[in-house]
Amino acid sequence: MDSILVTGNGPLNGQIPIAGAKNACLTLMPATLLSDEPLTLTNAPRLSDIKTMTLLLQSLGAEVSSLQDGQVLAMSSHDLTSHTADYDIVRKMRASNLVLGPMLARLGQAVVSLPGGCAIGARPMDLHIEALEALGAEIELRDGYLHAKAPGGLKGAVHEMRFASVGATENIVMAATLAKGTTVLKNAAREPEIVDLVECLRKMGAQIAGEGTSTIEIQGVDRLHGATHQVVTDRIELGTYMLAPAICGGEVELLGGRLDLVGAFVEKLDAAAIDVTETDKGLKVKRRNGRVSAVDVTTEPFPGFPTDLQAQMMALLCTAEGTSVLEEKIFENRFMHAPELTRMGAQIDVHGGTATVTGVERLKGAPVMATDLRASVSLILAGLAAEGETVVSRVYHLDRGYEQVVRKFEGVGAKIERIKE
Repeated sequence: MDSILVTGNGPLNGQIPIAGAKNACLTLMPATLLSDEPLTLTNAPRLSDIKTMTLLLQSLGAEVSSLQDGQVLAMSSHDLTSHTADYDIVRKMRASNLVLGPMLARLGQAVVSLPGGCAIGARPMDLHIEALEALGAEIELRDGYLHAKAPGGLKGAVHEMRFASVGATENIVMAATLAKGTTVLKNAAREPEIVDLVECLRKMGAQIAGEGTSTIEIQGVDRLHGATHQVVTDRIELGTYMLAPAICGGEVELLGGRLDLVGAFVEKLDAAAIDVTETDKGLKVKRRNGRVSAVDVTTEPFPGFPTDLQAQMMALLCTAEGTSVLEEKIFENRFMHAPELTRMGAQIDVHGGTATVTGVERLKGAPVMATDLRASVSLILAGLAAEGETVVSRVYHLDRGYEQVVRKFEGVGAKIERIKE
């Protein structure tokens, strides 16, 4: 199992290109199931999760070709041969459940295994089921699989979700594009990845309004056609690399970065004495003077502070001046990186969904273990700012969400290498 060796060696300077969004691409790919015409995605990230979704779509009979070194995905679902998403593939990645809505809408039936994914809490399917049942689907759980059917086709309805779930919003929006009549989804999630999905669906002929707000209205159409769509910038990768000069010093420009994708995150950086400025190529980040200032952080659905940047922000605050309180309101079990940071000399006290971090002047390198995707990169960030060497093990998590992470850090002067085992 590979590991990553990081040696703290001072400020970072230069440019880092930001890839297309993993979470957007994983949502856009199942949209091919809605049409018998080709869907082409550009600016696709080159990640293991994308390969997993490719395998899932291919298992259903879709054609998926990876072009231009993996940055273009050419897909076609003109001849689907199956409506069953098997456990062996679905268990590897939670986003696999996003084939449920499209298959139900186009084929009138779908059998989808309950999903897996990383161990950051129970993310149940009940919100997806309730939303699709509101459109007339009949769904039952048997032997670990959701058996869904819509004998008379899906029908538009008004549905209010109990929680603004991103995945459930995406599933119902895709399903409703082919439903009869109008669907109004209330308490919808507002994330940029949903806006990106709607923009793609609109290019395919869908009639949707209200994306980016809490109410989305979808007027069903008889069929969708092919399209070409560019995947939006990955706001989580963007925020992660913005923290590199914040924690190490120096000045780094994030190519393709956009302020509108990371507004709440940038507000916290500003409070921590970190400057973020727009350039004609993206965003430039640098620390003002000395140690960063302690700040309190509460994770919230977009446009609030992203849960997927909480671990990385904790790594920064471990070296801040003062005491910070981080409150995790999206997922339970999302402080598993805290004990590993403590091994590096951090002072962190976790009680339930709250972590109190008292900053220290300098972290010290140590052997640590990654527990999930975002925890992996938080330990790398901590290692870059630590004294001595840090070895991060179980970094296979990284490949799910960060492409060429070693090369990107090396490009701004970091001393980092991947150790093959």
